[in-house]
Order: sequence, then C-alpha cells, then structure tokens
Amino acid sequence: MATTRIADVIVPEVFNPYVIQRTAELSALVQSGIISNDQQLDALASAGGKLINMPYWNDLTGDDEVLSDSAALTPEKITASQDVAALFMRGKAWSTNDLAKALAGSDPMMAIGDLVAEYWSRRRQALLFAILKGVFASGTLASNQLDVSALTGDAATITGNTFIDAVTKLGDAAGKVSAFAVHSAVYAELKKQNLITTIKPSENIEIDSYMGKRIIVDDTCPVATDVYTTYLFGEGAIGLGNGAAPTPTETDRDSLAGDDILINRQHFVLHPRGVKFTSASVAGPSPTNAEAETGTNWSRVYDPKNIRIIEFKHKIG
Repeated sequence: MATTRIADVIVPEVFNPYVIQRTAELSALVQSGIISNDQQLDALASAGGKLINMPYWNDLTGDDEVLSDSAALTPEKITASQDVAALFMRGKAWSTNDLAKALAGSDPMMAIGDLVAEYWSRRRQALLFAILKGVFASGTLASNQLDVSALTGDAATITGNTFIDAVTKLGDAAGKVSAFAVHSAVYAELKKQNLITTIKPSENIEIDSYMGKRIIVDDTCPVATDVYTTYLFGEGAIGLGNGAAPTPTETDRDSLAGDDILINRQHFVLHPRGVKFTSASVAGPSPTNAEAETGTNWSRVYDPKNIRIIEFKHKIG
C-alpha cells in the first residue's frame, strides 16, 4: 500500500505564501500593530545584500525670519540621513517517518503549514526581543529608557504612576504609545491591581488593555533576578519585510532511514525604525540572535521621540 509522504502534500508555490500569512496572523505583535509589514520593506528584503539601506529626509530646523521690504529671506537646505536594517536569513529542517501520514486525514498541507507558521512566529518574536536588548544596550537611546528597579517600595514596581512615567519618556509624543509587552508575572501583578480592562471585539477574541494600551503577554520579555523589562510601543515601531530565499521550501527522503524531511528557509527584515544596524560585530553572513543583542551593532539615527519604543525596568509587588 502506498504511503502519503510530505513531498506528496507540500506544494511550495502554495505552502510558502501560506506560511508567511499564517505567521503574521499568529503573532500578537503583528496583530496589535507594533510590527507592520509593507511592500517597500518586502521589496528591500528581496533586493539582495546583507544590509538594507533606507535613506530618509531629516526634519526642517531653524528659526523663522521676520519679513522685510529691504532684506531677502535666507534659504536653508533639507538634509538626508540613512537608516540601515539587517537581512536575517534563517532556516529549519524537520524529519519524521509518519508526519504526513498522520495528518492526511484532514488537509495535510494546511496542518503542516500551521505547525511551521507557529514555529516561525515564536522564533521571530524571540529575535525581536534580542534586537530590543541590543538597541537599548547601544547607549544611544537613553532618553527612551526608565529604570525604577533600584528605588524602594511602590516606586520600584509597575503601578499606574510608574507606568505613566514610562509612557511620558516620549514627551509630547507619548500619545503614540499604543501597546506594551510584559512577562506573564507582570501581567498577573496588573491583574491583581484590577487595572486591566478586557474588551471582546468579536466572539472569538479577547483583548486586554491597561490605561488604553493593548497588552501582549510574552515570557520572552527579559527577567534578571527580580527585575522585569517591559517594552512599550507605538504603532509601526517595528518594520517587517518578507524576502525570498532562493529555495524557500524543499522536501527530501532518506529511504534507508525511512525519514521524510521538510526544509524551510526564510529571508526577512525585522527592524526597529530609526535605529540603524551597524554590523560592527557580525561573524557570519547574517546576524545571530546573540549578535542582535550586542549593543555595538546598533545606533540611533531618528530623533528619540520618533522612535516609538520605550524600555521600562521595574519590580513587581
């Protein structure tokens, strides 16, 4: 009797876009608007090269002038700067004897695609928190950081007051903060304070918010001893571009071992807008998570208020 194999159910032309779409659907950071995908970043991620250059115009500066009937205005120029993103090139292979056979009772390609998409959603989320660690270790974004953990009593913990202090690190741009990511222990603490509001925009989805900001619970948020790191974001703070590996999906068969093999590769950009990747310490063709955590690999280029990310370090009660 013939056995259904992965190669029989995986159609790469259908599988690849399905995995990309499902990865986005499964990511709370994407669904909250923190990570935004656009066609320009997709194109840049597919254009080749290890670094993605993104020039931008600087804001206009200088005082206005008083009009006069005897003196002309003095023209000033607009200047340009450049943001730089890293191209992340990642891959993973899975081997099994009976995966396709076990899943063939339903839609096997969709089932396999969902499993792969859930994997990539978790890995991209882990990479994002590695990037954030590096960005704030760079020393170029101190104005977007608040650390109250060395204080005493309630002043050292996450409360309504300290949260407001964190949000207002963006000054008059504080209104741009729309969501934040917390460790589950921090979420539990806010629950105990009865400060979380739950809304249900549809029958299947519940969204928690705190002071009008959406909450994303993720235990990838750093914890050092009893100090928790919470990240606050504005919409579109992180740019996402999906590129194309030369061969995104392959299947193989080890006949002697009786193993089916599924190989999936991804090229993508995941970039904190306004903080360029310097590539000061990268050993291979693409940065590892450990290299993404390295502060010397990042340098702020936007005005701090236009970088819609805040690092908030605190304890819990």
